Amino acid sequence: MSRNIEIKARVGNIEDLENKLVEIADDGPTEIIQDDTFFKCGNGRLKLRTFSKTKGELIFYKRADGPGPKESFYLKSETPEPLVLRESLILAYGAAGRVQKRRLLYFKGRTRIHVDRVKGLGNFLELEVVLDDNETKERGFEEAKLLLSQLGIGDSQMVETAYVDLLCT
Repeated sequence: MSRNIEIKARVGNIEDLENKLVEIADDGPTEIIQDDTFFKCGNGRLKLRTFSKTKGELIFYKRADGPGPKESFYLKSETPEPLVLRESLILAYGAAGRVQKRRLLYFKGRTRIHVDRVKGLGNFLELEVVLDDNETKERGFEEAKLLLSQLGIGDSQMVETAYVDLLCT
């Protein structure tokens, strides 16, 4: 299973954040429209990310909720028929929620930086520091915290749970 360090924060002024990212990012932005359907899953989270009628990804992941950076373990599987797969999974497991967002993707080294406009929730920053197989999570925590500092993101902005949880509360 692949793993990364994730951190999510609410963003007040998204334009200021994007201006900072243009200065520090190695690549981006790339705009991605995502429609995520979550399914009932007792051992982590299972979501189908739909990009179009012919492109999607089934993603299983395990991550604890809580403030600050979190270690996440995940598997991804591409599908050319996300709409049929969504219906099959809803029938088999039941839907647990849906998240629709416009994402701007930037890269800083090995870190994926997402600026998300989430329907019904607002604006967020999400960092994903991709870890090597034998690398400690603490090293990823350090990279995430450094980027947060460079972007002016404080502890009071941290989000503890997934978007789907925020939408369902």
